[in-house]
Amino acid sequence: MRGVRWRRIASQIGRSVAVWAVSTLTMLLLALVLPDFRLQSADGDSATRIALTAACGAGAFGILSAVVWPLLVRLLLLVPALVLGLLVFFLNGSLLLVALRLNPSARGAAAPETAVIVAAVMSAVASATGGALAVRDDEAYRRRLHRLATRRHRRRTDPPCPVTPGLVFLQLDGVGHEVLREAVGRGLMPTVGRWLAGGEGVSLGGGGMQSTADSGRAAVGGMRSAASGVDGMQSTVGSGRAAVDSGRSTADGSRSGGDGMQSTVGSGRTTGDGMQSTVDGTRSAADRMRSALDDARQPTDGDGPRSAGDCIQPTALITPPPDPTAPLPTADGPRPTHRLTPWYTDWSSQTGASQLGILHGSTFDVPAFRWYEKDRGEVMVCNRPTSAAELQRRAIAHTGDGGLLTEDGASRGNLFSGGAGEQALVLSIAARRRGRENRSRAGYFAYFSDPANAVRTALSFTAEVVREIGESTRARLRKQRPRVSRGGLYPLVRAFATVVERDVVVAAVMGDMLAGRTAVYADLVAYDEVAHHSGPHSRDAEKVLRRLDRCLALLERVADHAPRPYRIVVLSDHGQSPGETFRSRYGLTLADLVRAGCGLHVPRRAERTHSGAEARAAVRAALHRPVEEGGERHRPARHSEPVVLASGNLGLISFPDMRHRMTKEEIDARHPALLTTLANHPGIGFLLVASAEHGGVVLGPYGTEIPLARLDRDPGPLARFGPGAVEAVRRTHAFPHTADIMVNSAYDPADGEVLAFEEQIGSHGGLGGAQSRPFLLSPVDLSAPVPDGERLTGAEQVHQVLRRWLGELSGPEVPLTAVPDEDTQDERAA
Repeated sequence: MRGVRWRRIASQIGRSVAVWAVSTLTMLLLALVLPDFRLQSADGDSATRIALTAACGAGAFGILSAVVWPLLVRLLLLVPALVLGLLVFFLNGSLLLVALRLNPSARGAAAPETAVIVAAVMSAVASATGGALAVRDDEAYRRRLHRLATRRHRRRTDPPCPVTPGLVFLQLDGVGHEVLREAVGRGLMPTVGRWLAGGEGVSLGGGGMQSTADSGRAAVGGMRSAASGVDGMQSTVGSGRAAVDSGRSTADGSRSGGDGMQSTVGSGRTTGDGMQSTVDGTRSAADRMRSALDDARQPTDGDGPRSAGDCIQPTALITPPPDPTAPLPTADGPRPTHRLTPWYTDWSSQTGASQLGILHGSTFDVPAFRWYEKDRGEVMVCNRPTSAAELQRRAIAHTGDGGLLTEDGASRGNLFSGGAGEQALVLSIAARRRGRENRSRAGYFAYFSDPANAVRTALSFTAEVVREIGESTRARLRKQRPRVSRGGLYPLVRAFATVVERDVVVAAVMGDMLAGRTAVYADLVAYDEVAHHSGPHSRDAEKVLRRLDRCLALLERVADHAPRPYRIVVLSDHGQSPGETFRSRYGLTLADLVRAGCGLHVPRRAERTHSGAEARAAVRAALHRPVEEGGERHRPARHSEPVVLASGNLGLISFPDMRHRMTKEEIDARHPALLTTLANHPGIGFLLVASAEHGGVVLGPYGTEIPLARLDRDPGPLARFGPGAVEAVRRTHAFPHTADIMVNSAYDPADGEVLAFEEQIGSHGGLGGAQSRPFLLSPVDLSAPVPDGERLTGAEQVHQVLRRWLGELSGPEVPLTAVPDEDTQDERAA
């Protein structure tokens, strides 16, 4: 035993010395390349003196990073989250300048801007070197997995981790049922395909539960980990800290891959064995995360540096003893582990309504993505923090319970909290006054607290910006149709959604799983953001689907090393329907058409309608600038002018001077041509208005007017929108804040296209096509969402299904008691 211990110590020291040596060589090379960075005096020095200066500088930089960085993390909580990524570079450069001044030879010097570059390069190179060395140490990795799979480091105040399975709900925002099926059929999402078809290595549990075709054989020879410092000290000279007995992991087995996921869920302290955990979480989460990642590599598909979100497809892993609850092979081979079920949204097919229903069990009085409330004189916008907080409050009051995640739950990257005690990147708490109990951006701090993460994510972020500029330029040169403007800040917004938020959310989910949380719900908005501007079936969108699939593969492997079994449920909140915009086809916006019908002045040049998506709200929240659209109070130019709002291919028209919802008769009396103008326009599918005579009526072209009570017998213009349209329209009509005129665009069932009233060629928000058909991908060992032959309709029913699954796994039962006031509710932001 003593001999093994000494060999382990020698291996640790050897890796640390190797990282130090590579960091020294990197510093020497940079001194030759960069004119403002020198390691010798002005009169020149011998090669030995220069090498000694580089070695001392690299060593001092590594020690400073390990000692000083944890203290800086706490101070960085005062900085807006998106600025933190840039600030990390400057702080890292400052540490290098300090290291050069502490150098005994006193011969090193660098310009401040050069120091930033040198520090960033050294961090990336040191991380890559440590990872490459750890990959070669199979025994260390095997010991690490065994130890981490059996021990718990939960805080003393926490109860023991339950042995019952937990549930991870991963929302792929905007991915429709047909899009997912097509992606699986074309091999774009092999992990999902394996789950649906059955195959080797399907893992649905934690703590070592894995189903393989040859579960009795340990695949030790092919196993590799990107953990640096596995089961020992990793001296990350230049990478940001010394992680004794922590192990660093990346998603693709090498830190040189650019933007691999650095686990950063922790408490912001250096633990007793040297592991640096990050902000506001559990030490065990960060400890396990650094060793739970697999090393199998995936080609980059030309997508630039690999990140944690690029989530590798692992190849080999130590196979534990067979688990009796794991899926067993059938006579024809391994059986599927998951089932795919479509579900159908309400009329408002958008994240605000769907996620509120899924997490809080109510979509009542959410008629669209944005709408005008006459009683408050305010435009509600689902991705505005103040509106999200109000909607969450209303849902809790309406249902009488706190949400799906009230017991040991975590909410990551969502619009709403779901009642979770652990929240990060949750929009509904972003507008509150920040404090220890409320840090909606804590996930960003946790991720960027490691300078190596900042370097990798910045490289991938830059690559994504360049990729978007290239793709949009090519679309413009080819005169591709349909097409919308993708200039301005959009490349940055897209890169934020597809790189930064994805990586941070996946890191937070991994931490939750390794901490043993009972229920985790997370939203990845990357596909939705890209599909809005590139199209739901574009090449850009397909690349995003590939990366999301790799995220699922990564979380699947992380579950193998969690302290409890896990079931992974993947779902979407809506789909997207393709089609050109209303403005591009007809040369005017919906607001222009309404003004014409009211006899008001129409501008000669149609202005673009504001387009809002979930990623833009996340960017604003990260910058601590969450208010959208110039303020929360709507003040029309003239009090009698209508307020026209767009939510995808759903339009809402309100007259703010009337405190009640106007009837058809009142509208006709005030603006005789308005309803006729709208109903007869070829870009309009149907209208919904209140009626003094019939309660409510649906209007269509050529004078079609059908009372809601007669829609079952004669759906009229709703017929082409498919089953469920009638009930969806009736339900929306009953909402207190339904607009005076609800307008749904035209829909062509032949090609599935709609006409968006926003500047989007992939849209959602109304009725028509794939936007109303999201999916639910669930493990087969959970009960079926609905009996065969029945439809799963509405986010509220999905909420009931998810709650039932939590009960089946002996998870939390949502308390039907009064919820504490949100000002006193203890919400520990992870």
